[in-house]
Amino acid sequence: MTRSDLVEILSARFPQLAHRDAELSVKTILDALAQALDDGHRVEIRGFGSFSVSHRPARIGRNPRSGEQVAVPEKRIPHFKPGKTLRELVDYQAGERKADKLDVPEHAVD
Repeated sequence: MTRSDLVEILSARFPQLAHRDAELSVKTILDALAQALDDGHRVEIRGFGSFSVSHRPARIGRNPRSGEQVAVPEKRIPHFKPGKTLRELVDYQAGERKADKLDVPEHAVD
């Protein structure tokens, strides 16, 4: 699913919401999430999961072509941990669509 797919689903599900407003809503939410992570905060969405920032220390790596040692700087990377509801939704039995219980459109699950 892409950002534009999400906007389409919001527009279809909430007809009173103009397409432009749905687009702005999705952009605002994703920007707020990214800004919170950039500020070092943890973001938790109950039933969906939590986003946090992990720290990877600096290390010495190797160039796979030459075998030469390369200094890899430290990094901060985003980390997502799915919530229980999302894990259960994804871990469905063969032939069963738990997404039907959540009122998720067919094309959004494929």
